[in-house]
This record gives sequence, C-alpha cells and structure tokens, in this order.
Amino acid sequence: MHIAYTSVRENQPQPKSGSVTDDNKTHIKLKAYYAACHKYSKEITAIQKYLPGWVPPFPAL
Repeated sequence: MHIAYTSVRENQPQPKSGSVTDDNKTHIKLKAYYAACHKYSKEITAIQKYLPGWVPPFPAL
C-alpha cells in the first residue's frame, strides 16, 4: 500500500514556490475565521443571548 501511495504522490504536479493552492486558501480562510471569532467573541456572546446557537457564517469557498 505504501508503494502505491508513494507512486501517486510522486506523479502529482508540485505547486511552484509562492503559489497558493486550494487547500492553502481554505486553511488561510479558516485561520482568519477563527481570528475574527476570537476578536469579536464578546459581540458574538451578546448576539447568542438573543439568538441561541448563532455563529457567524463561514465565508464561501
């Protein structure tokens, strides 16, 4: 199984240095989302007082 996995990994094109892949974009958006939620945690808590379970929407991918 390891040989097949290694073969598949080696045949995939490698992104050029400095390019942004889809996985990297998603990771950046996720980190930004968590940072914004942390920064506005008091405001989110105040909104959840009136709308229990509400969370800010995650940006579209």
